[in-house]
Amino acid sequence: MRPSQCVVAATGLKAEASIAERSEGVIAVAGGGNEARLGSLLDAEISEGVEGLVSFGIAGALRPGLVPGSCVVGVAVIGEGRWYPANEAWSDRLINSIPGAARGAVVGISKPVSSVQDKAAMYDTWGAVAVDMESHIVARLAQNHSLPFAVLRVIADTASQRLPPAAVNGLKADGTPDLAAVLKSLASQPTQLPDLIRTALATRRAMSGLLRCHRLLGAGLGFGFVDLR
Repeated sequence: MRPSQCVVAATGLKAEASIAERSEGVIAVAGGGNEARLGSLLDAEISEGVEGLVSFGIAGALRPGLVPGSCVVGVAVIGEGRWYPANEAWSDRLINSIPGAARGAVVGISKPVSSVQDKAAMYDTWGAVAVDMESHIVARLAQNHSLPFAVLRVIADTASQRLPPAAVNGLKADGTPDLAAVLKSLASQPTQLPDLIRTALATRRAMSGLLRCHRLLGAGLGFGFVDLR
């Protein structure tokens, strides 16, 4: 049964959505790295009535020094040529609830950033802490519907870590792993195996970090249903 009050968590991976929905008052959708799909899923939930939106999941680091498992609270989103400030009270609650969380702007883009050089260029341009593929969609829809939004991300790949092709392309539309695509990519480029193993280990640490955040934040992923609307 749908809660009478709820926030919607926008994720890329089905596993991220499963973690988010462990929190009372949270409904999660997984876009699978597809902007149009994520937008449609969020629009459908918004039409049913929601209190706020949160971009939730793993991310790539842009700021040097952030390691896999580091939590990031996005106080603003840079995407689609715009700057979207996140809800200040919700962001502050996230920061105060998660010891050691970094705060700063997050970049939202439509494709993964796989190269170290591209990450460095984005950091030099915007000074943002992290990059993901959902936050700009959340920010735009929140603004269009006058809803508060927040960004809670955990670092998987560091600023100095390259993402191999198998990791970039190994996802189905529903946000679940595409093992066949991963194996096909490995067969064509077997030298990427060490990078793929490093990526898998970093992602595991990041998912553990998401679970930690979920436990620390409680209902609504820190939304605070009484005072944010």
